[in-house]
Amino acid sequence: MRLGMLLRYNGSAGGPDMETVLEAERLGFDSVWCGESWGTDTVTPLTWVLAKTTNIKAGAGIMQMSARTPACSAMTMMTLNAMSGGRFLMGIGPSGPQVIEGWHGQPYGKPLLRTREYITILRKILAREEPLMHDGSHYQVPYNGEGATRLGKPLKSILHGDTSNPIYTASFSPAGLRTAGEVADGTLPIYMSPEQTSLITDPLEEGMAKSTTGKTLADFDVAPYVRVAMGDDLQACRDKIKPELALYIGGMGAREKNFYNDYAKRLGYADAAVQIQDDFLGGRRKDAAAGVPDALVDELCLVGSADRIKDRLSVWKEASASHAVGSLLLGGASTEAMRAVAEAVL
Repeated sequence: MRLGMLLRYNGSAGGPDMETVLEAERLGFDSVWCGESWGTDTVTPLTWVLAKTTNIKAGAGIMQMSARTPACSAMTMMTLNAMSGGRFLMGIGPSGPQVIEGWHGQPYGKPLLRTREYITILRKILAREEPLMHDGSHYQVPYNGEGATRLGKPLKSILHGDTSNPIYTASFSPAGLRTAGEVADGTLPIYMSPEQTSLITDPLEEGMAKSTTGKTLADFDVAPYVRVAMGDDLQACRDKIKPELALYIGGMGAREKNFYNDYAKRLGYADAAVQIQDDFLGGRRKDAAAGVPDALVDELCLVGSADRIKDRLSVWKEASASHAVGSLLLGGASTEAMRAVAEAVL
């Protein structure tokens, strides 16, 4: 099982926290990942990381598809891989309509169809088998729609890409996971239970069955985000993580359509999921956080003392042995916590 870390960069002077990144590299971590919302982008901090490291990979977790054309993302991917010796990992996702339409000013469209088209175009560009052409619902290359000059012509990338560079998707709903299994090389679930991996892997395998490549979970990187809070006060560690869980279970999406709430229900926490959502949408955020069950935190996260975290990692290693997990991406881990995890895993 590979280890990765989630990089949180808020745009402060001096760039990302390279001391932590370099410690992760020294410990043998495989990757560091950075996301974007509506502030700092993901590519710039990762470029900084690649320039200051030698072995660790840098992953976009994720690049918002509607913020960039597929060709722009392919150019970024090929350029950073050329500059870093193949250490950039491409992760894409649709984000949400609030961000795409409210920030980028682009139509949200059909996210699963957009994902398919996006990856298809990325792979065509990397392969360079012929000049780029694509006629889809979201993307037409060359563009011949309204306002076109009709002067565009199919082009082939000047830069040679590497078709073996993996493409990840930020998938979490069953339909999104099926799409990932069919067209991607890895996926980045925001939450995962090592005891109930089938909630993630079953739809992935359904998608793989539709793929023409014959891939299996052994060929695919399931890389869940796992929050970490290490300390001697177990309850304080749990309470540190609960507000974020309450935000996603209670407030990410509409009452009738919240994938994180649905996931909590499928894990067996239906009553708590309903109450958390009621409290959060009702403006009672402290109550929502308090309503997150300790057992749910324990199941999804690594909390408590170093020994407790090391013991908990045995379940994750069992999941990895069956190819249900390929990489563990640690969020919020201190350098001491990273060392404890590395001692138990690497």
